[in-house]
Amino acid sequence: MPSFDVISKIDQAELDNAVNQTKKELSTRYDFQGAQADIVISPDRAVLTVKANAEEKVQAAKEVLLAKLSKRGISLRALEFLDIEKTGLHNVKQNIKLQQGIPVDKAKELVKLLKDSKMKLQGSIQGDELRVSGKNKDDLQAAMALFRKEQDRLKLDMQFTNFRD
Repeated sequence: MPSFDVISKIDQAELDNAVNQTKKELSTRYDFQGAQADIVISPDRAVLTVKANAEEKVQAAKEVLLAKLSKRGISLRALEFLDIEKTGLHNVKQNIKLQQGIPVDKAKELVKLLKDSKMKLQGSIQGDELRVSGKNKDDLQAAMALFRKEQDRLKLDMQFTNFRD
């Protein structure tokens, strides 16, 4: 039976490269001279933290990071920006959550989309991914197009893998 998987993963090597390039650019840029700007990846690789000594510097460092991430092929839909927090002594930070896997509530919304579209497809949630199967591969391709169209509304980064005939 033809099927495909819907996943959401960030290439960790590309993430490391983008963060390292951002750190290097921040250390050489004139407007960051004397500023203590830094970007840190959490040990569980689920959160990026942008730190600086002014809110404007955090915003500028974040813009540089976003440019490097998009050049490296990492979708910006996979990022969730949290509020900027003060950490004391005029320092501020902003955490950026990285989406790894499809949350169950978003997977349920995708299955509901399939059912509402009246296509003869089944969606099954398997951990942090979604498997879509059906008898006709044209329906599977239509489902991919439907999911791509709804990506922005769902605020979800998706990749399609394991397409089987």
